[in-house]
Amino acid sequence: MLDLDALAFAKGGGVVSVVVQDATTGTVLMTAFADREALEHTLATGEMHYRSRSRGLWHKGATSGNVQRVVSLEADCDGDAVLARVLPAGPACHAGTVSCFAASGLLADALSELDAVISTRFEEHNGHTDEQARPSYTRRLINDRNLRLKKLGEECAELVTACADGDRARATEEAADLVYHTLVALRSVGGALDDVRRVLAARRRE
Repeated sequence: MLDLDALAFAKGGGVVSVVVQDATTGTVLMTAFADREALEHTLATGEMHYRSRSRGLWHKGATSGNVQRVVSLEADCDGDAVLARVLPAGPACHAGTVSCFAASGLLADALSELDAVISTRFEEHNGHTDEQARPSYTRRLINDRNLRLKKLGEECAELVTACADGDRARATEEAADLVYHTLVALRSVGGALDDVRRVLAARRRE
């Protein structure tokens, strides 16, 4: 996965920079440093380890439970930085946010959060949770196939109209509505946002 002998630890005083990215959403979660020992532990355990001036060898999530499971590790062209693509078990930032870069992290992960909410609504529906306890528009769509498909068509038509009119603001709003209704419709047939990501990633490699 990663050739430690090819890394330029000496250039950084014994450490390399590590840029940590959510492998699912593409969100940059954090940056840190790692020495050879930290990366050896990372490779051995499959979970991210770092080197901190204050903490020493640091296993991310050892205390909080917010571990980062490694998907891939890739050195940059100079060998003094590593891109770590991970599956995080919780927030990356000590402040409790998904990313240490709060603003961009929030934007990048907005679709994932929306998809997660929709997934929760479907799980509650399948578990026969009391629909009257927390009524929502999403539940109406889940319960009514015809409404779900009708709204999907309407939102698509409204986006086309807004684009034809050259109305950027309205087109953006309509696109957001279409994405939401698309995710609900996709979930109703057993699909999810990650499935779409995988299709797009495969097409990008073609």
